[in-house]
Amino acid sequence: MKEYDVLVIGSGAGIGVASDALSSGVKVAVVDRGPLGGTCLNLGCIPSKLLIASADRVAEIESSKKLGVEAEITNINFKEIMERMRTIITKDREGMREGIKHAENLDFYEGTGHFVDDYTLEIDGKKIKGKKIFIAAGARPLIPSVKGIESIDYLTNESILELNKLPKSVVILGGGYISCEFGHFLAGMGSKVTIVQRNQRLVANEEPEISDLLLNEMSKRMTIHTDTEVIEVLKEGDLVKVIGKNKKTGENLEITAERILVASGRQPNSDILKIENTGVETDARGFIKANEYLETSKENIWAFGDVIGKSMFRHSANKEAAYAWHNSIHEKKVPMKYNAVPHAVFSYPEIASVGMKESEAKKNHDILIGFSRYNDVAKGTAMHEEESFAKAIIDKETNKVLGFHIIGPFASILIQEVINVMEYDLDIRAFFKGIRIHPALTELISSTFGNLMDTED
Repeated sequence: MKEYDVLVIGSGAGIGVASDALSSGVKVAVVDRGPLGGTCLNLGCIPSKLLIASADRVAEIESSKKLGVEAEITNINFKEIMERMRTIITKDREGMREGIKHAENLDFYEGTGHFVDDYTLEIDGKKIKGKKIFIAAGARPLIPSVKGIESIDYLTNESILELNKLPKSVVILGGGYISCEFGHFLAGMGSKVTIVQRNQRLVANEEPEISDLLLNEMSKRMTIHTDTEVIEVLKEGDLVKVIGKNKKTGENLEITAERILVASGRQPNSDILKIENTGVETDARGFIKANEYLETSKENIWAFGDVIGKSMFRHSANKEAAYAWHNSIHEKKVPMKYNAVPHAVFSYPEIASVGMKESEAKKNHDILIGFSRYNDVAKGTAMHEEESFAKAIIDKETNKVLGFHIIGPFASILIQEVINVMEYDLDIRAFFKGIRIHPALTELISSTFGNLMDTED
């Protein structure tokens, strides 16, 4: 049985740890059940954004009439869009494979592994051991326990990437980030889209005002049912019928479509690893318990990324990976902090958020709220953005940013300035020291901080 100084499980953010370990001259093994590169590259962030880029162009063309430009879309080559996405992903994945082949002191085990003993993993009959183990095994689609779901050929965020023919109609189960992004994509390509969300709000983890505006805007291009529980799905000829019940009124809802897309959450891959065999504890949902230093309940085993469920984004997993490696080799440990970890939803309109929501901040802080619409600044007026906005949440005593939320064009870019200030724990004076180009959309940030007011309880 081979023994390694460092054993990394997962080839997504885990590759960062493997690279750092190799740089320090130790013997490293990487285990991955595939596809190489992890969820982000193959099944998540990258492929979905390659697809959404096309849908964004469609949405912009369709909304250009408000600027006095009347245009029409003459053709959408769905197969070409899908093939372009897969070609780019394949090229990146094969580039990784070539890098692994030529790396010294690195063994790559491509297969499904599971723990059989303390610090001991078995992959396709081979047993290996690690002195230090880093678990970045990711997560997979959570399939809800809906009657009849097992008899339906449903799509997930993974299998939808294999389509070559656009479904004429799609029902999406779930109303979170994945649902809204693929709803935007499919509607842009020409599908008749229906979203069924069990929560009262779309993207329920966002600020209520953002959720409300997204619902209003997306409802112009598709049908959305919130507060609705899916109770059964069944085949109806070549189609699929979804039966739901409104949780408030009790009324039944029936929707027939060509395909179903399940987007109702994610579950960790800890069960596949059988991590209990090496003494690593999980919570009730199966996520690995990791402390602020990314340490698990087992000495010399660290975990990060989706498998710990704290902030399920690749950018946060990359940072966790760096902190986990640092804490594994240095006596002085550095805690991972999540207060400035941002996220974006690449829906239409786009959403970006960082830090606390207003309801969270009020629990332990006396706060000020800043609010500004895009058309409060010259560039937003030029773009005819009447509804899009930004919202700031400030600690009244310290003047530090507790949270910031944007819905509108380029939200994921605009929020970066706020992220940087929060990361360095600066107060809002930092936003007024720099000069912003006028008229540019970045003036939205200073406009939002210039409109601070006390909240009304």
